[in-house]
Amino acid sequence: MKAISPADVIVELEDVIAACSPEHCARMLARTADLLVGGRDRLQEQHIGVLDDVLLRLTDRIAPSALVQLSTTLAELTVAPRETLRRLASHKDPAVSCPVLLKSASLLEPDLRAVAAACDEQQLLAIARRSKIGKAVTEILVQRGNDYVCLAVIRNPGAEFSDAAYSTLIAKAGLAKAGLDKAGLDKAEQLDEISKALAQRPGTPDMVVRQLLSTSPRQTTFPKSTAPSGLHVQGDASASTHQPVPTKRPEAADYASARPEIVALNRIGKLNDSTVNRFAIRGEIANLFTALSVLSGAPIEVVERVMTDDDCEGLVMACRASRLNWPTTLTILSNRSGARLSFAERGRAQQIFETLFLSNSQWTVRWGGIAASASTGGPGNPRPKNGS
Repeated sequence: MKAISPADVIVELEDVIAACSPEHCARMLARTADLLVGGRDRLQEQHIGVLDDVLLRLTDRIAPSALVQLSTTLAELTVAPRETLRRLASHKDPAVSCPVLLKSASLLEPDLRAVAAACDEQQLLAIARRSKIGKAVTEILVQRGNDYVCLAVIRNPGAEFSDAAYSTLIAKAGLAKAGLDKAGLDKAEQLDEISKALAQRPGTPDMVVRQLLSTSPRQTTFPKSTAPSGLHVQGDASASTHQPVPTKRPEAADYASARPEIVALNRIGKLNDSTVNRFAIRGEIANLFTALSVLSGAPIEVVERVMTDDDCEGLVMACRASRLNWPTTLTILSNRSGARLSFAERGRAQQIFETLFLSNSQWTVRWGGIAASASTGGPGNPRPKNGS
């Protein structure tokens, strides 16, 4: 008996499929997928390869709507037909491609890179939400993705970041900050979220946080420190020896100009974390100081003092008294006076913030002490009033 070669089988299979109606092909595809699911623990690689050939030929003969269920089914398999997966992952219909892009463990990194380099935003967002993403894929996502994609990657604990990815996000954040004056309120809040999310992401290098949060488009009122030369050098000497540059305090006229708007925002419930965070990032010192004064009930002199103290404790208490959340507090701390927070300083500040939350009586006593000291100018430190 003459042996039948695999090529002969494939030719015969193609002839059979060509003679079938699309409906019959869809039923055959569903049965083949069921065979993969039912035999997932028993099928060997060569068997999966044969089924892969079958599926590839069937997918050419059916409508995209029939591929959605196949994509959902194959996405759950730890061992799946790879060529079929590649075809589904690169499909232009998000309903077909997104299930495997989001969940399939059988898609290799080269496959993900190829799809990410050419697909649309919905597919990019699906890749950004995978349980694990390699550095090369992350780079493509932050380069090509919109704000929602970038936020999804930043908030994904399974995403790995390279120096190039950090640099791209810092550049985007810098452009965003520079263009906030021209952006609408909703857009501005969304852009702020990228900066905050990256600064709060566990494992973000300290040098990245410093570069990200020290950039401000209004340097005349909120000085910017010299940026570190590299992203990955954790022990940079300039960072460890840097002394905070004193913030130029607003004049009484600045406060008088800022206060009506701040009071109006507070009256309608718009003087919130998002607004205060934006003041800090944009370097709007008069607005920021006035907002903290209005929200906390402390005089401007107190706010000025805690904003320029070397110790962050008073400023943390001021933020807590203003009912601001930790991300906004971190943004204010990171932008104040050109000071750069180390990991240790960030950890201490957060511990103080959380302790104050748990111990309101101690917080009230200590905050009252700061206010009393500032109102008298402190020992040997008289302070002229700029207005409130």
